[in-house]
Amino acid sequence: MAPSNATGMTLRDRLVANGGVASIAVFFICVCVYFSLATDGFLTNSNLLNIVRQSAPLLIVAAAMTFVITTAGIDLSVGSIIALIGSVAAISLQGGLPWPVMFIAMLALGALIGAVQGFFIAYEGIPAFIVTLAGLSIFRGIALLMTGGYSVPVDSDIGFVFLGRGWFLGMPVPALIAIAVLLAALLVFNQTRFGRYVTGIGANAEAVRRAGVNIKRVTLMVYVLTGTAAALASLLLTARLGSGSSNAGLGFELQVIAAVVLGSTSLFGGRGTVIGTILGALTVAVIANGLILSHLSPFLTPIVTGVIILVAIWLNFRLFSGGGKRR
Repeated sequence: MAPSNATGMTLRDRLVANGGVASIAVFFICVCVYFSLATDGFLTNSNLLNIVRQSAPLLIVAAAMTFVITTAGIDLSVGSIIALIGSVAAISLQGGLPWPVMFIAMLALGALIGAVQGFFIAYEGIPAFIVTLAGLSIFRGIALLMTGGYSVPVDSDIGFVFLGRGWFLGMPVPALIAIAVLLAALLVFNQTRFGRYVTGIGANAEAVRRAGVNIKRVTLMVYVLTGTAAALASLLLTARLGSGSSNAGLGFELQVIAAVVLGSTSLFGGRGTVIGTILGALTVAVIANGLILSHLSPFLTPIVTGVIILVAIWLNFRLFSGGGKRR
């Protein structure tokens, strides 16, 4: 009887997980069909490539956020990190720093920011919400202080701009970078010990600790991932726009959280899916694009995003909280 029950529970868990991904896939298709019928330019090749290029930063950060939320954590600072990294990058380029050196330095800075936040969360026991909420304020404040609230232009003749505006093999370079990041995230999340530890910490951190895993170090590392991902996203955005701004990334953290939760990653931890996150991020991007093509007010985008977050969290609670209690 015991093996039969165990098998039944495994199948039920898989059904719930796959059902979440399947539901967002169906919703994504419905959204695409609606906008293709409601607008003339949605299904054009140029618009589809534009969606992929513009959603690259969202896809990159959402992939990293999947690791964080799967541990039952949260990172509210990613939008402010984007503003800070973009501002520092633009100022560094104006100061004559070679762009490859700047690129590596900004990724290192993003990782450092994530490590500092991860330290307070993992080693000092401060809730992730509090730490990253403080980071949201601090990092944007530093960016505002450095730029005076103005955009810092980037010379369009340097090679750095190619990362945001270039094309390779008929695809936008930002999209190719995002695809590479997503493939790496899929591999790490599904095929490595680190990915299993992340899921285990969200499901039962004490059991993982007793198994000999340094859960503090793993927790710290997931925030290093989001810091690095936000830095990369910022660099792509700065290269595409040709400037660094302290106002960049406003509300970006809400889009990222919406993408991850909409993709059926559990806010209670222990259950995550990169595939679902990809579909969630593309859904958020398609809705924003479709609203613009429908000639509706751009101010509807944050309203729709907020509704998506509310509905996704409600479904998340209904689907996963009961399962979490049974465990």
